[in-house]
Amino acid sequence: MTGRASYDGVAIVAPFTQPYERYSTQTAHWWIARALRGALDAAGLKPGDVDGFTVSSFTLFPDTAVGLIQHLGLCVRWLDNIPMGGASGIVALRRAARAVQMGDASIVACCAGNANHVETFRLLLGGFSRFALDASYAYGFGGPNANFALLMDRYMQDYGATREDFGRIAVSQRENALRNPHAVMKKPLTLEQYMTARPIADPVCLFDCVMPVAGGEAFLVMSIDEAEKRGLPYATLSGAIERHNAHAEDPIQMRGGWTVDIDELYGMADCTPQDMDLVQTYDDYPVISMMQMEDLGFCAKGEGPQFVRDHDLTITCDFPYNTSGGQLSAGQAGAAGGFIGLVEAIRQVTQQAGPTQVKDARRALVSDFGMINYDRGVCSGAAILEGKA
Repeated sequence: MTGRASYDGVAIVAPFTQPYERYSTQTAHWWIARALRGALDAAGLKPGDVDGFTVSSFTLFPDTAVGLIQHLGLCVRWLDNIPMGGASGIVALRRAARAVQMGDASIVACCAGNANHVETFRLLLGGFSRFALDASYAYGFGGPNANFALLMDRYMQDYGATREDFGRIAVSQRENALRNPHAVMKKPLTLEQYMTARPIADPVCLFDCVMPVAGGEAFLVMSIDEAEKRGLPYATLSGAIERHNAHAEDPIQMRGGWTVDIDELYGMADCTPQDMDLVQTYDDYPVISMMQMEDLGFCAKGEGPQFVRDHDLTITCDFPYNTSGGQLSAGQAGAAGGFIGLVEAIRQVTQQAGPTQVKDARRALVSDFGMINYDRGVCSGAAILEGKA
């Protein structure tokens, strides 16, 4: 296997979040358009300046990327539709970066957004995949809560984790979210409230679950020369990986695809886990957050419970983690859930995070996880971003 080429010369700019809403009558097209407009305005660009476009959404149907660009009035020479749910952000970034490097596009807009009408989430679960239609939903196994309950239960049995350990993640992220003006969750969460919340699918309880929302996220990818010419603060991509359907032989998912490529990621970036100023992981359930802490090298497999006992995950402390509040407290806007950590990381390393800013943040690790298909998440990715020293 040949080594990966670097992402030298690529700049990531103009992170933008269209503030989330619990329910909305607007379409996914509207949310994506608002996110795109916000990113373009932040960069001082017009739609005609964009010649590359990626989109991720669970609720764009019947349109795809090509139908959407007609709605948006774009004329592009590079186009991608990325249906990978929670892994979409890093996949979009990797592809856009290569397009810019190869000269296939000069400025790529990476966008994600989801509608959320009252019935949207229920209908999405019922038709999420062929596995869902044939082997899960038809038998009353309604969506990912039950899948992750099995995973969480096995993790607790194998590694001695307690619900308090998972609660530390949820409570810390809520504290971070209280600084984030875009977060849907506005009330403090105590460990006692977490522990006494109503059960959903044992051992998963209410605050282990994300809240589906409507929202949009976007960022732009261009060359460093272009970003500097326009006077834009930018992040660089020191390394990035993705892996799909890893460890299919495991009877239950206790590790993700990050483990296959993580050494290569740190090698590309010439750094170690201890060099990170902050970490953003996909967090549809706290057990997945803990699994990523292990698989990304912050502790060994099975040591996640002790790691969260020994570290403070809030913004101003020793392990700033999911500084926007993550999906558990900011909300999950469908496939835009794969963008929330990445967009926040871009803000952080370019010193644009405002009230959630980690002091002197220069290097961030972002990981994505997506597409729970029958019994496990199939897609994973990770990236290391750096800002100017």
